[in-house]
Amino acid sequence: MAKVKMSKKATSIDMTAMCDVAFLLLTFFILTATAKAPEPLPVDTPSSTVQTKLPETDLATLTVGKSNGQEQVFFGVKGRDVRIKTLELMAQKYNLSFTEDEIKQFSLVDEFGVPIEAMKQLLAMKAADRAKPGIQPGIPHDSINNQLKDWIYTARQANIDVADKELQFAIKGDAKEEYPQIKKIMDILQDQKINSFNLVTGLRGKDY
Repeated sequence: MAKVKMSKKATSIDMTAMCDVAFLLLTFFILTATAKAPEPLPVDTPSSTVQTKLPETDLATLTVGKSNGQEQVFFGVKGRDVRIKTLELMAQKYNLSFTEDEIKQFSLVDEFGVPIEAMKQLLAMKAADRAKPGIQPGIPHDSINNQLKDWIYTARQANIDVADKELQFAIKGDAKEEYPQIKKIMDILQDQKINSFNLVTGLRGKDY
């Protein structure tokens, strides 16, 4: 008896729905992604296996590094309201005044490194220009003019006024930075009874 041959039909899959989902996901990730702001003082942090993340709020960061052979320290604090309050307190201390537009601009600055007297000139620049090498010379922190100490003190006070919490601190230093410079920053913190702070490092691989 002859075998009955079954006719073979070509199979096709409608990928329209899958393409829609792929484009929706792509659109979502693009719209929710946050662009990394350029760092005014880029540093190569030392490697570490520690994976503890820094807090998202109530944090101030002190970045220590070199630019054009000069030791520099930059300062930044989380939270726009805390930044505004910090600038207001510093303005009172140094008998300065800032316009509403300058205060708004400062609230958008993640990190800066200029003397308080040059803050107006910095805020008048475009964000891209502020991040150019050599524009910001660093915050004074010597025995004669220790503005870094004042920024730390006022930021702590501002964070308590705004968030009713103690401000935490992190030191972000270059891997090639000499210890005395880092120790100098630690001493400024410890002079204000800040004995607990984070050291920012980069995650190293298992085969390091």
